[in-house]
Amino acid sequence: MAPRRKRNTKGETIARMIMEQYKPQNKEDMQDAIKDIFGPMFEAMLQGEMDAHLGYESNDHGYKNTENRRNGYIDKNVKTSYGEVPVSVPRDRDSSFNPQLIPKRTRDVSGIEDKVIAMYAKGMSQRDIADTIEDIYGFEISHETISEITDHVVEKAQEWQNRPLKKFYTFLFVDCLYVSIKKEYETKSYAVYVILGYDVNGIKDILGLWISESEGKHNWMQIFDEIKARGVEDVLFISMDGVSGLEEGARSIFKNVVVQRCIVHLIRNSVKYIPSKDYKKFTAHLKKIYGASSLKAAEAEFERFKQTWSQYPGAVDVWVRNWSHVEQLFNYGSAVRKVMYTTNAVESVNSSFRKVTKKGSFPNEQALIKLLYLRITELYKKWNGRPVPNWAMVRNQLAMDDTIQERIMKYEKF
Repeated sequence: MAPRRKRNTKGETIARMIMEQYKPQNKEDMQDAIKDIFGPMFEAMLQGEMDAHLGYESNDHGYKNTENRRNGYIDKNVKTSYGEVPVSVPRDRDSSFNPQLIPKRTRDVSGIEDKVIAMYAKGMSQRDIADTIEDIYGFEISHETISEITDHVVEKAQEWQNRPLKKFYTFLFVDCLYVSIKKEYETKSYAVYVILGYDVNGIKDILGLWISESEGKHNWMQIFDEIKARGVEDVLFISMDGVSGLEEGARSIFKNVVVQRCIVHLIRNSVKYIPSKDYKKFTAHLKKIYGASSLKAAEAEFERFKQTWSQYPGAVDVWVRNWSHVEQLFNYGSAVRKVMYTTNAVESVNSSFRKVTKKGSFPNEQALIKLLYLRITELYKKWNGRPVPNWAMVRNQLAMDDTIQERIMKYEKF
């Protein structure tokens, strides 16, 4: 049996006094009682600040080292986590008193900014945030105030987007999602480019977000050029979908990178030619190929695959044209193959983005970047600086290739 926790005797004394004075009958009465106590507590602490400011207490009738004196109070309602509380703030004659507990021109000590940003990061609309604040905390907050609070994030997002990057990444995963943005009196679909990286220690990092009206080779080349300008010197692997020209664009910037077509995307492309009744058999046969224990076994299974599914030439051709991307998987150990063969890692990031962008179109690009950046900060908290699963095995298998190990050792200190 776990030992009983130490009793809070101070809390019990205060609780008994509250119970005797207020006689609460339910939780609402208890909250009202606590709310009543907040005002006097604030005022007592403010009096202490004023005593320290003037150098003497209010009932001190002796000699004073200052000509400054107390000068009454100013009354204001302060927003707290329990709702609005009336507080009398002491003043001095020469107006030099600047309270720290409730600074001048401050009427909110509830930490509501952090709460608003947290709700916004989870995709709540301004209306929903305003309604929630009123329901929980008992005071109103305008849509304009919510916008002002969240706009403070924009500068941080810009700093994050332009920050220096690490010199070396083992894996980069690239993908796009599409979001509607209002522009010039019409709503357009914009591509949001996302790059997720694993550093030499297997730590995840989102290198940036880029918005464009379309997805294509030219845009990807500009993005790769930008991340190089921000400090990236070498990349081992880039996993991507089948965007035309992306592979050439990546290699034009990072000469020694291995570009891997996402196997999952190839599966999706090929099943378009397969009747639904054969989906399971077809995909099961494919798994025997890319999941084989060796290249020799994969090649043998691929020959059987071409014969078995020859009645669907469109499906088979997808794999014939991209066979080099299956072959190169077997240049590496199974743990490395498991990381590089799919873009699922970045698609998981985009799935998180879609949860907060599905509510409709955005008024401008800034509003979108603001929301996505806040979502990224939530992802960073979730990842908590931990390496991806099984990274020790991945690292060991990469070290078996002398050329790769030499490149890793060059940048490992970074």
